[in-house]
Amino acid sequence: MTQTARLGHLAMLLFSVLVAGSFSLGVLAANDIAPMALNAVRFWIAAAIIGAIVVARGGVPRTALAAPWRYLVLATVFTLYFVLMFEGLKTAPSVSAAAVFTLTPVLTAAVGWVLLRQGVTPRIAFALTIGALGALWVIFRADLQAMLRFDVGRGELIYFVGCISHSFYTPLVRKLNRGESALVFTFGTLVAGAAVLTVVGWFDIVSTPWLALPTVVWVTIVYTAVFASAATFTLLQFAALRLPSSKVMAYTYLTPAWVIVWNVGLGAALPPLAVGFGVAMTIVALVLLLRD
Repeated sequence: MTQTARLGHLAMLLFSVLVAGSFSLGVLAANDIAPMALNAVRFWIAAAIIGAIVVARGGVPRTALAAPWRYLVLATVFTLYFVLMFEGLKTAPSVSAAAVFTLTPVLTAAVGWVLLRQGVTPRIAFALTIGALGALWVIFRADLQAMLRFDVGRGELIYFVGCISHSFYTPLVRKLNRGESALVFTFGTLVAGAAVLTVVGWFDIVSTPWLALPTVVWVTIVYTAVFASAATFTLLQFAALRLPSSKVMAYTYLTPAWVIVWNVGLGAALPPLAVGFGVAMTIVALVLLLRD
């Protein structure tokens, strides 16, 4: 494994830990604030953080300002994902929602082939299948009859639509990047996303009682802005320029396991052992996907 690839893998490992925290905290805050309002604030905070780092490192090069529509395209894809994520977390359990997120690699592999002609080997296809089955087992709470009836919750369905949007992000980063650094490209995407959310979600923003929000909402906003936006955006774009799309998104298979760790840390009980079997299947899929 080259040094470049190793750095990409380390970036995605950290990405999976940070993303998991947004599920555990998001469930606690989702019903106390409109998704548009929460995400607008987090995007502006994240943009300010990344912007300060970009300025400290020399600012935005003139070449990065060419074709600004690229940032708008990426922002539209990602803001839709985040809004639908928090809408889904109003009713979906955090582990179940994280399992929905693990379906993203299957979708990303398909989009990667369409946009970049990145094919998948039979082994990768097998690993994606194993991971998808494990995810479905968790989503349906280890209930075979519910799976056969496709008795899936409303929150999971809403979030799945968001994951379809997310699946376009990694291939689009690779396709639209013109040599910009991960930080500069992230900054452009965050500013565009913050602007889109502010315009579209203006009514939710002005009608939110900001001073009366519970503490957990502010903790969630700060965490998602700093760690689940500024940090993960940079990590994802950093890895997307160094690894194939299917391997980048393979790390999403760790998310349910990390969510369980986060939930236990926040005082929740462990999920039933039968649900854990599905989580184990997603980890097996990760191992298969990361093999050369």
